[in-house]
Amino acid sequence: MGNPDDDLKPQFLAWQCLVRQRAMRVGNGRPSSGMRPYLSLADGGNYSGQVTVLIIRADAANDVSQFRHMVRKTHDPADRYSAAIKYLSAAYYQKPQEFSDEMTGLFSAEGLLARALCARGSCILDFSQFGSRYRLPCSVRELDEDTAAFEATYWHNRLFNPRMPADIKILGFLPDWDEATFEEVRSSV
Repeated sequence: MGNPDDDLKPQFLAWQCLVRQRAMRVGNGRPSSGMRPYLSLADGGNYSGQVTVLIIRADAANDVSQFRHMVRKTHDPADRYSAAIKYLSAAYYQKPQEFSDEMTGLFSAEGLLARALCARGSCILDFSQFGSRYRLPCSVRELDEDTAAFEATYWHNRLFNPRMPADIKILGFLPDWDEATFEEVRSSV
């Protein structure tokens, strides 16, 4: 019989797709708590706070083209936002198996958090929403600008943030599924 944790990766990705689809369809695209995990430095560092992370399709080339097109099509941030919501609300999150388990996040290149994460190379991401809690120890790496994950993250963020800083770092967060945990939080009400 297999290890119960073997199912954690597809379970988490399915949950992430549900959380994100709901945010697009009901929350007008605003990041929900399930998209903004608490990040703590894995080696006992003193940072703990929420960050926004993305899930990117394993084959993100078409998404890069689509996101870039939507950004370049108009200079109006409201039109970009509307186009992004429409695109991401449709079938984008329908197939969790198409997504990579390496999540991405965009940070200011000058920020202390990005530098600390790169120096340590690890962190813990705590996700919680809809009565589900995932605790994911992750390795952290800086993504190269010529990768599809970097470009998809960059153009996705440009759709939603017209004031994105010029000097950025995009980091990848790859969970250690052997150490990851899931907990159902039951309401006492």
